Amino acid sequence: MNTIQNNFKRYEKKFFLTPAQYRLFTQKIASFVQADKYDKYTICNLYYDTDSYSLIRASIEKPVYKEKLRIRSYGTPGERDKVFVELKKKYEGVVYKRRVTTAPALVEPLLRGIRSAEDNAQICKELEYFQTFHHTAPKVFIAYDRQAFAGRENPELRITFDTNLRYRLDHLDLREGDYGDPILDTDKILMEIKIPGTCPLWLSNILNELQIYSTSFSKYGTCYREHILKPNSKLYAKEMRYSA
Repeated sequence: MNTIQNNFKRYEKKFFLTPAQYRLFTQKIASFVQADKYDKYTICNLYYDTDSYSLIRASIEKPVYKEKLRIRSYGTPGERDKVFVELKKKYEGVVYKRRVTTAPALVEPLLRGIRSAEDNAQICKELEYFQTFHHTAPKVFIAYDRQAFAGRENPELRITFDTNLRYRLDHLDLREGDYGDPILDTDKILMEIKIPGTCPLWLSNILNELQIYSTSFSKYGTCYREHILKPNSKLYAKEMRYSA
């Protein structure tokens, strides 16, 4: 019987690959990884924030500690499907993620402390406290198409490739579909390497051989800077001065 993992602690590194790098890289890792059981799928997210976008503004400053709240589904959920309510934190480079599942219509009640007997009580309390402190609401929808692999020797090693990153600022309900406008104007592929410990030597060697280097990138952060602030606005100019 498959069980849903509700707690994660791992390192996450991001890389941008050209289509040519992607082809070479996937060829070279083929003997070390296997396709995720779902192989290719679409991930849909609703990011929650305050009215002043204080969470993403703080995150962009790259603090030692940061946190975010999002609702995630795999594909467009129906009324009887489950979605993930996730509290994601990062402290000194380590990512911690805690989540519970619920029906789409029960997300808001859960965040207000109304939950069923089978819910993880501790995580629900953390979510309720987060909302009591921050008073967040859905601010942006972000979706992307993902191809995922897991290590053959260490299944906790995950390598994912995201394409067609898209967003919308209205119809902020996962049940509304996975459509949106492009976040990036590029054909590059976003790769993420997720692992609980150190990077395997074979993987480090392949990255070095192909001259693939990690980058700092946030889907929500980029969407906020490029599409919510609007580069020609006074708010954008003020934010850039503050970040300099």
